[in-house]
Amino acid sequence: MATLLSMEHISIAFSGNRVLQDVSFTLRAGETHLLAGENGAGKTTLMRILGGVYTDYEGSIRLDGEPVRFHSPVDAARRGVAMIHQELSLIPSMTVLDNLFLGREQCGPGGWVSFRRQQAACRQMLARVGLDLSPHTWVGDLPMSARQMLEIAKALSMDARVIVMDEPTSSLTAQEVERLFSLIAELKSEGRGIVYITHKMEEIYRISDRITVLRDGALIDTRPASDLPREELVRLMVGRELTEQFPERPSVSRADQPLLEVRDFTVPDPGGSPRPAVDGVSFTLYPGEILGIGGLQGSGATELLLGLFGALDSDPRGEVLLEGRPYRPGSPGDAISRGIACLTNDRKETGLALCLDIVANATMASLRKYSPSGIRRPGLERAAAEHASRRLNLRAASLDMPVEQLSGGNQQKVVLAKWMLSEPRLILLDEPTRGVDVGAKQEIYRLLFEWSREQMGILLITSEMPELLALSDRIMVMHRGRVTGWFTRDTATPEGVLAAAMGRVQEEMIA
Repeated sequence: MATLLSMEHISIAFSGNRVLQDVSFTLRAGETHLLAGENGAGKTTLMRILGGVYTDYEGSIRLDGEPVRFHSPVDAARRGVAMIHQELSLIPSMTVLDNLFLGREQCGPGGWVSFRRQQAACRQMLARVGLDLSPHTWVGDLPMSARQMLEIAKALSMDARVIVMDEPTSSLTAQEVERLFSLIAELKSEGRGIVYITHKMEEIYRISDRITVLRDGALIDTRPASDLPREELVRLMVGRELTEQFPERPSVSRADQPLLEVRDFTVPDPGGSPRPAVDGVSFTLYPGEILGIGGLQGSGATELLLGLFGALDSDPRGEVLLEGRPYRPGSPGDAISRGIACLTNDRKETGLALCLDIVANATMASLRKYSPSGIRRPGLERAAAEHASRRLNLRAASLDMPVEQLSGGNQQKVVLAKWMLSEPRLILLDEPTRGVDVGAKQEIYRLLFEWSREQMGILLITSEMPELLALSDRIMVMHRGRVTGWFTRDTATPEGVLAAAMGRVQEEMIA
């Protein structure tokens, strides 16, 4: 296969910190080349150089054999490089149609925008990725999986030769993942090259032709995927052996009194549908317990957590007892004051203030603690952020860095630090390991187990079945807002959980 892209001896530094050092990378026409490495290894930085986001770098780039140096993302897109970023670039307050053609509107005679042409092209793009949407739907009303597919449709519509996909399946259902893989096969058959970044091992060995490993900003190795066993890949990525995917779950004594009791909890649909997003859900959570919540897209699991946190405009109904006392979800501020924390599934939109530094983000949920008499104490804030960053093994050149300059996985650690410093009794976790590498996942698993030993109650949503089975003491499965199954650690199987998630109600359910 002919070489489509060549990046040679690429180096770049931020604030004196060398992020990439002498990295070379090639992409052939008709191949999927996987870029692997831990969070902070330099994968996204290398692709942002390719995409024209970072322009002050050392080294050279050739596209179809010709030297190029892109000065902006628009410049790169015009030359045939499309980027699907891990953090979505869609604008929630605009329609699907306007997002797809933002900055490249289709005009008719006289320079006027041709809405008819745009609508026809929009429907073709949506159909190609399997989205059955009106072009006039507000993006803010779409679930995260639909936004992810819309981002993919936008990149594919640019008719690019080189397509970079950074964690494209992080929010997709199994059916949508299959559709994406079919699209990748089509693109390869057309002679296009795909650069793919993912931390999901099953994806790596299913679609990649070659694998390049980066570690700490340096090139470690490039090999055909068939010549790189999984254990060797992990060793190259982290620089050490990982003997177990999941650390051993320590035994935790179960308290007699529950931490959280939820009875007939109902949450109206945030999008206005007459069917509730959460419909009469009841469960009990004990101190030190990890209660996993399984379900497919639209199950209501996310709305359940947001409803308990008071983060939805709709008024939930039902009875909630927190440590034996009535609790009525009103607002996130009320929830935090009652010892509740909530890690959402979209750190960019609802988890972080990207323009602020690490210290500000880590302490924003617990400022009262570091502001005696209402006066902020920056020294206390920094000391707390330093403690949390050490505990989470946060990789950052300085705590004064804006969070937007961190890798996705390190951004996730800042969100975890924020809730750790709030010292909660109950923590609601929605996809805590999304976009996180294999080494950082183990660190997060150990953190959850530490919280469990400290008698914190944990509600956990994860779309990764092995993670759900390995971390949960019990599993509650939801389908279209209702509970369809309960499993203990001993009775849970992938087949049983999936059947319940697809709507098959268990004959006997014991909460």
